Amino acid sequence: TEIDWKAYMEEVEGFANGTLDYTQLKGDTGPLVYPAGFVYIFLGLYYATGRGTDVRLAQYLFAGLYLLNLLLVFRIYCRTNKVPPYVFFFMCCASYRIHSIFVLRLFNDPVAMAILFLAVNLFLEERWSWGCLLFSLAVSVKMNILLFAPGLLFLLLQRFGLLGCIPKLCICALLQVVLGLPFLLVNPVGYLTRSFDLGRQFQFKWTVNWRFLPEEVFQNRAFHATLLLAHLAGLGLFALHRWHRSKGSILTLLKDPAERKHTSPPLTIIFVLFSSNFLGICCSRSLHYQFYVWYFHTLPYLLWCTPTTKLAHMPKVLLLGVIELCWNTYPSTVCSSLSLHICHGLVLLQLWYGTAPPPTLHTPALSRRPAAISKKAQ
Repeated sequence: TEIDWKAYMEEVEGFANGTLDYTQLKGDTGPLVYPAGFVYIFLGLYYATGRGTDVRLAQYLFAGLYLLNLLLVFRIYCRTNKVPPYVFFFMCCASYRIHSIFVLRLFNDPVAMAILFLAVNLFLEERWSWGCLLFSLAVSVKMNILLFAPGLLFLLLQRFGLLGCIPKLCICALLQVVLGLPFLLVNPVGYLTRSFDLGRQFQFKWTVNWRFLPEEVFQNRAFHATLLLAHLAGLGLFALHRWHRSKGSILTLLKDPAERKHTSPPLTIIFVLFSSNFLGICCSRSLHYQFYVWYFHTLPYLLWCTPTTKLAHMPKVLLLGVIELCWNTYPSTVCSSLSLHICHGLVLLQLWYGTAPPPTLHTPALSRRPAAISKKAQ
């Protein structure tokens, strides 16, 4: 259980010793492939745990992070008032894999997700600048947070319009520059290609979601391009028909909010962000076991955000159980990976049909006679 922790400590140890060339920062598992925020946070853990030797103290710190993450998630769910209370038992106690990711394996994924959930809480409080700052910090720990980015861009356009959202995007970009500046000054190409490598190949032996494919198909660039196109198509369809709820064209989002009718209730913010991330999960080139934390805490909302009858609760709980079983099957099998895709497909179908906009009600035109009477009364 110390393999990744040891690699993280070796990667940040080089920085502690004065190495600023990102291509020279390496560990037992390979070169450093995370942005600069990861280096600073795990450098703090490096010194707090006696240069990474006190693994038990690190586990205590991650246990605290786990509790903080739950607090942030519960605060989000309290704003939605959608998920029945008994579901939170499964979120807290029924996932061996999540407990392992946080407290046993000490991955950087939980750190990134905890910062992301803090950013979502700030968005719900209408503190968009601070939220964008925290969102960018989460991206600097691990790039999977970018799966939320299309939804965040939609929300910023909805809330501020094109010109109004530019300062918020600048906050996100500026933080990345500031955090990466020591490395950018030494070897900018090395830093950018290592920390933001979108074309990195994954090993077939670790995949959770594509085990049923032949390895040559899994590694094929055409397959990757197909998944990217599917992801973009899904985002486009959700943006046009599920996120955009007003009667006007989606291009009205580019206008100043003062020139259009605008509402941004908490449910809209959470639905857009969580569904944006889930679409990325469904079209991911590969999911490794630690990636489960990318969307585990959002699944109850995705399942219960649509209208639910009493009889429909049990299938949703069953769906959570099957997803958990798929992620706890090691190594993954053809059956477990296919089952995971089926579950993801069922969630997507529910999100699409369960959040369809209501049909437009056409009110009959008023007759001329009442209009005339009304005018006479005035």
